[in-house]
Amino acid sequence: MKEREQAFKVKCRHKSFHPVSIGGLIAALYLELWLLPIANAAHEKIGIYELKNGNFSAKFTNWGASLVSLIVPDKNGQLSDVVLGYDSVKDYINSSSPFGAIVGRVANRIKDARFTLNGNLYKLVANEGHNTIHGGSRGFSRVAWRVSGYKKGGAVPYIHFSYRSFDGEQGFPGDLIVSVTYVLIGHDTMTVTMKARALNKPTPVNLAQHTYWNLGGHNSGDILSHKVQIFGSHITPVNRELIPTGKIVPVTRTPYDFLKPHTVGSRIKDLPNGYDINYVLNGGKGNKVKRAAVVHHKKSGRVLELTTNAPGLQFSTSNWKKNFKGKGGHIYKAHAGLCLETQGFPDAVNHPNFPSQIVKKGKPYSHSMQIKFSTTRSSA
Repeated sequence: MKEREQAFKVKCRHKSFHPVSIGGLIAALYLELWLLPIANAAHEKIGIYELKNGNFSAKFTNWGASLVSLIVPDKNGQLSDVVLGYDSVKDYINSSSPFGAIVGRVANRIKDARFTLNGNLYKLVANEGHNTIHGGSRGFSRVAWRVSGYKKGGAVPYIHFSYRSFDGEQGFPGDLIVSVTYVLIGHDTMTVTMKARALNKPTPVNLAQHTYWNLGGHNSGDILSHKVQIFGSHITPVNRELIPTGKIVPVTRTPYDFLKPHTVGSRIKDLPNGYDINYVLNGGKGNKVKRAAVVHHKKSGRVLELTTNAPGLQFSTSNWKKNFKGKGGHIYKAHAGLCLETQGFPDAVNHPNFPSQIVKKGKPYSHSMQIKFSTTRSSA
């Protein structure tokens, strides 16, 4: 590892440096971390860990492998934390909302907390009425992960979390090893790589990174003035319980049409409960990397660009009914942040026409996100 990092530092001294040039190093890093032995993280100490590259910095906790903060400059160079969250580990443990966490074993909702796989009926823990959301009452956002690798600074700051999920946990079949690696690239980009491998039984896997973003700063108010573009021309419509109907329909001439950028608030009143829907991302089937979304905050000039290899994107606008007391005592009200969760389609285990989420031994799961920040002085 040290030899690869030193070689990368030499490359960084050249003016021709570009983030693409670190691809080989990061791939080697992921491979090395992925091969580390995984222990049960039940007795892991819960802490806060920082990654830093100049003014670009992030903090994490191994409770839920969660992103706690992300500090980025605005168009005038002023730094702000653009992630909603809490001040202490205790707050994360006691929270009813998975702020910044990795959710799973299966993110989003599963109808009636059950599914059939290979002729076997699996009954899950229902934690939203009679349905399951984000893996159950003790999903991956509600457990301690092991810190399997960590480098605070240097050329490639990273942190690698891992967790071993046991057969029958929250009702899901099979032992499963999962990991997430967060990496800071340069002074403007963070990558998130989620992996899983089944050890003995086929099982559904759909991991998602559940951060609420506010590009004006976590304490700046609502996100209704944020201008959003989503590269998905279809959605998977849902019923009153936010369970997909199984249909895939176009967004044209609906409030869900973000194919051209417009503000969140311009059409949200047309939806009684705000945005909380899965987009079918354009860009083809399979694991192809594709653009997912671009978000622009006019006042700060901050821009967030998201790419992924996942087929779907859950776009939600923190439509909660109660307020949350967040960092610095700030009160997060409805629409305080927006979520951009790249994912497989919700309730795919009960809809054969949706892309499969079944992971088998020898055929691992891999899900990647790249989040790039920039600024603009444009008045658009």
